[in-house]
Amino acid sequence: MLQSYDPNGFFDEMASARGQLRPHYDKFARLFNELTPAEFDEKRRAVDLAFLRQGITFNVYGDKEGTERIFPFDLIPRIIPAKEWEYIERGLIQRITALNLFLHDLYHEQKIVKDGIVPSYYILSGKHFRREFVNFEVPKDIYIHICGTDLIRGGDGTWMVLEDNGRTPSGVSYVLENRRALKRSFPGMFEAIGVRPVDQYPQELLKMLQHIAPAGVVDPTVVLLTPGAHNSAYFEHTYLARQMGIEIVEGRDLVVRDARVSMRTTKGLQPVHVIYRRVDDDFLDPTVFRRDSMLGVPGLIHAYRSGNVSLANSIGTGIADDKVMYHFVPKMIKYYLGQDPILPNVPTYLASEESDRKYIVENLDKLVVKAANESGGYGMLMGPRSTKAEQDQFREAVLKDPRNYIAQPMISLSTHPTHVGDGRFEGRHVDLRPFVLYGEKPVIVPGGLTRVALRKGSLVVNSSQGGGSKDTWVLYGDE
Repeated sequence: MLQSYDPNGFFDEMASARGQLRPHYDKFARLFNELTPAEFDEKRRAVDLAFLRQGITFNVYGDKEGTERIFPFDLIPRIIPAKEWEYIERGLIQRITALNLFLHDLYHEQKIVKDGIVPSYYILSGKHFRREFVNFEVPKDIYIHICGTDLIRGGDGTWMVLEDNGRTPSGVSYVLENRRALKRSFPGMFEAIGVRPVDQYPQELLKMLQHIAPAGVVDPTVVLLTPGAHNSAYFEHTYLARQMGIEIVEGRDLVVRDARVSMRTTKGLQPVHVIYRRVDDDFLDPTVFRRDSMLGVPGLIHAYRSGNVSLANSIGTGIADDKVMYHFVPKMIKYYLGQDPILPNVPTYLASEESDRKYIVENLDKLVVKAANESGGYGMLMGPRSTKAEQDQFREAVLKDPRNYIAQPMISLSTHPTHVGDGRFEGRHVDLRPFVLYGEKPVIVPGGLTRVALRKGSLVVNSSQGGGSKDTWVLYGDE
């Protein structure tokens, strides 16, 4: 079925420009080509049915067709050889180390600002900079405990960082479920090919959460705080809580007394020491942030400040995944670590800088323009594929609020064979979101979430915009 696959002029993960298989796909292609189209179709239907029965879904806000969707999954895995993964891993560890040092500095001495590396204007105008937490000591000096860093490959195959998700990154439940689905579909392949496992993630996540427990707590109670069933990642919240063997709670399930957090249970109140929160800062505590929040816990911030409860991720990490801050990460790496970035950024223009702004508004038809604090593919202009009216709208928005916009050249993401029906496979654009845990030491589960733009020619991989996912196989060896 893969023999007639054509990369179509893009950098393709599986095949070279001349259509030859890359060596690390050899074994997979050989085993896969033993299947008939009918057998493949049967496996595909079985996976769809399993996802439906298990409720592997995501929510789309404001969609007239209904909110809950089965997460589309493509059965052809993305394969990464060992040497390439080792390079990615080193780059990710370097990056999260620098980001954590940056956040600690930002909320304490602010040396990077005083030394003129990052202008104070960008910090002070940052939507997610929390002045209330300047000089606050976070547990173990770790701010970002869980990071989902989005990686892409350009036309020449170079890995680049597209963005860092350091607030409440989602998607890891699909990594684990995609693997389970493919193990059922191709049971013999994993051993034959030598694929590294991913199922240790929940245990590593729990270990990290226990590591940041308040001082003196020997056997901490950890809970996962969710905004509730209408959140787009609710499936993931319940899934991870179940896998870690911890309680999933909503704000109303927690109560603060004497600066200590407890959970309501059928046996009375039970102390809580660590909260893996999947609720944004603004909604965490109505006595400190948004007063209209029904999702948070009154008094939680007082308990956090008193050192009686730990939060992952820490409050105030959002300033580090502001898309304007992204521009400065290579400088942070140089400043804090004295190293050159292992994984480069995509070239980025800041609309706040006069020369950049002029370039952006004059070249909207060539650039991708993004709002600094939006996610999920929202608040974005894909210049070369946009209408004149859309460009005019963005030009006005950029000129009105330049701090809120960045622009980047449009990069043709690498492609990967993806099933399009009737046993046919075509190239679709992909990215990769590995998940980095930062506790006693950084831990990265081999692989991550490969997201795929299922619409032909589309570069938007987000599930909310019609994207799907693939299993990501990291090999023990290079072939």
